[in-house]
Amino acid sequence: MGTLSGKTALITGAGSGIGLAIARAFSREGARVLVHDVKDIGPLAAELGGVPLQADLSEPEAVAALGQRAAAEGVDILVNNAGFQHIDPVEDFPLETWQRMLQVMLTAPFQLIQALLPGMKRRGWGRIINMASVHGLVASPYKSAYISAKHGLLGLTKTVALEAGPFGVTVNAIAPAYVRTPLVEGQIQDQARTLGIPEGEVVEKVFLAQAAIKRLIAPEEVAELALFLASDRAGAITGAVFPIDLGWTAR
Repeated sequence: MGTLSGKTALITGAGSGIGLAIARAFSREGARVLVHDVKDIGPLAAELGGVPLQADLSEPEAVAALGQRAAAEGVDILVNNAGFQHIDPVEDFPLETWQRMLQVMLTAPFQLIQALLPGMKRRGWGRIINMASVHGLVASPYKSAYISAKHGLLGLTKTVALEAGPFGVTVNAIAPAYVRTPLVEGQIQDQARTLGIPEGEVVEKVFLAQAAIKRLIAPEEVAELALFLASDRAGAITGAVFPIDLGWTAR
């Protein structure tokens, strides 16, 4: 019997990176996983013995439909993980991109919490894990929308934790620094262009400049913390933000 046996979990953005690592860890521990992504995720869901859910979180109506479907499945654990990045100086940042990023990384989590929290309350048990970022705690240049969304997600985490705690539902956030994912790999070229440095220098001079531990984080390291927060062992923890930041915020 795994630590999540008998539980149903929805993980958004589970097609790669951190979401995929979490889906695999939860499945390994006995959870029935609803794996979401913007693209077709059927083969991965089959591999995990789970349920594929395809939806574009930049469309509020699609998020509402996803929430209804997930609520019908009796979701016990929600992991709001989906996200993407765009890098530009604030005066050049496209408004359409700003709005899309806040929809995917702040409004969609709000919508899914609205859809799934009532069922968790009725059952007297639930776990909501919001994938924030070290950029929910500190800022960096050229990422105004991403940083605004992640700061907002931490506020949402704390507010819902206060509302949901009396019903046996915990709400926490994980705040990783740079994880070796397609999202981070895709930033290298953008950062090199924006900062005017060679791509080979981006990891050392940008990604790891503030880190005490000079390496990228493995997705599986984040997944292990999510697994703990989803388990009964973490029943007394709510409204908390857990940095996995290589010592970034220790300064």
